[in-house]
Formats: sequence, structure tokens, C-alpha cells
Amino acid sequence: MEQVLVVNPHASRVSPELTLAVERELAASGAVETLLTERPTHAAELAAEASRNYDRIFVYSGDGTYNEVVNGLERDIPLGFVPGGGTSVLPRALGLPRDPIESARLLARGATPTRISLGRVNGRRFTFSAGLGLDAELVRRVEALGRESGRRAGDVAFARALLGILAEHRGRFDPAMEVVGVGRVAFALVANGDPYSYVGRVPLRVAPRARFELGLDLVAPRSLRARVLPQVAWWVLAGRGHERSRHLLYVHDADELRIVCDAPLPLQVDGEDLGDVGEAHFEAERGALQVLTPG
Repeated sequence: MEQVLVVNPHASRVSPELTLAVERELAASGAVETLLTERPTHAAELAAEASRNYDRIFVYSGDGTYNEVVNGLERDIPLGFVPGGGTSVLPRALGLPRDPIESARLLARGATPTRISLGRVNGRRFTFSAGLGLDAELVRRVEALGRESGRRAGDVAFARALLGILAEHRGRFDPAMEVVGVGRVAFALVANGDPYSYVGRVPLRVAPRARFELGLDLVAPRSLRARVLPQVAWWVLAGRGHERSRHLLYVHDADELRIVCDAPLPLQVDGEDLGDVGEAHFEAERGALQVLTPG
């Protein structure tokens, strides 16, 4: 079996020593050629070529590189995701441990291909989440802090940035966009699976009904006030209570969502800033991707 390993050497939990260890584990299922990314978008280029010439692609990186690989594919082949980022939402949500060596071992020796859906917004695929408004602004602010040796700031920086945004808005978020045919909301979180993200080991269950084998889930506050924030935090941590709230709009298993903003707002996919947009067209690509998951 022809296999390739795409590695982002600047990801938070990637090192030359760990890369060699991951290679050794993956070699249990066949010879592996390793390719290192050298610049932004390079992973998409490597994935395009690899999908034409190999039987399997493994990716050792963080969520941003996973996203590039999925967008670069030119042929439907199995992908295995090894956690190498600070959060690495996708492999963890697929049932893999945080340890890259253990994950590589499971992928090489007991993994089976299964199909999951992908999301797409304005033509860009995403694997687990996309956001319009608040969480995209959060991603942008953390990104603006810069990267040390290519590594993005961690959970503490995200917490500080979120507190800063909440303070600037005084805990108040008024309707700023229209979910076409559904209603007006303050910001929008779109999930392709559950959890939406993690803080350390803690899953953030923004859309608890979202599943990789289904369509897209939308969670969007109609408006938000400071007094409601503790309740929202409880919903996200407990993974329940969302759908009964009059404060939230929850759409489950959607094939398509269209959102029109009152003014251009930040858009993010899988934690990557896509800039400001006036409209966002979300689509579900059901069964679009083969992934390797623990047997």
C-alpha cells in the first residue's frame, strides 16, 4: 500500500523526534513517504499531488493543515489525522487520543475507513466548525498576536481575547445578520460534528446534536446579554439545554444555510480566518470524506 505522511513542522505539538516516532508507527501498515509543509497553502498542494499518487494520506499537524489537505484533495482516498496542534479538534472528535504516537499506532494497526460529511461555506470546505461573527473575531484576534516559531498562541490567549471582546461589547450582542427563511441572530456557529472545540481536555459542546454522518447544525443567539452568559457557558459545557432556550436559534441536520450580514463580519472555518464577508452560503457535503478511525 502506497502511503504518504504530510507534516506541518511548525505545529504546536510537532517535533523532529515525534515525527520519526509517528513514521515508525505508521510503517506498520506499509512504507510511508514523509512530506513537510513549507508555507501557507502548501499542504493543499501536497494533498492534491498525493491524492493522485498514493493510496492513503496521513496528516500530522493541527486543524488548519487538516483543513488545507481536505480542500486540496483531487481524489477520494482515506485520510488519517494525527494530533499535532495545540487543540487538534478533528482527530479527537473522531475518537483518537491526544498523544500523536498512540494515535499513529491506532491508525496503522486497527483503523477502518468510514465516511463523514463535510461542510462548505462560500466554496471553502471545513471539517468540524465554521463561525460568522463572534468566534471568527476571536480567531482573528488571537492570530493577530503572532506565532512563535510558527505556533499559534494557546488557550490562555483565547480566553483573554474572549474576555476583551465581551468587555468591549459590555456583554451585549444585538441582531447583526439574517438566517434566510429562519430569523435574525447576533452571530452564527455552524457545526459539522460534536464537540465544536476543546479547552484543554474539556469539550465545548456548542451543537450537541451535530454528527459527522449528518448535515450541518446551526446555533445562533437571537441576541445576547451579560445576564445570560453564565447559562450559555453551562449549556456549552454540559451539552444540553440549547434547543429549549428562547434566546437561541438551533437548526439541526441542515443541507443548506444562507446568512446575510447587516455589514461585513469575520468568517472562520476550522479555526482559520477567511476575512470579512457580507453573505455566507453554507452547504453540507454528505459522505464526502473517507477517514480512518480506531477499530
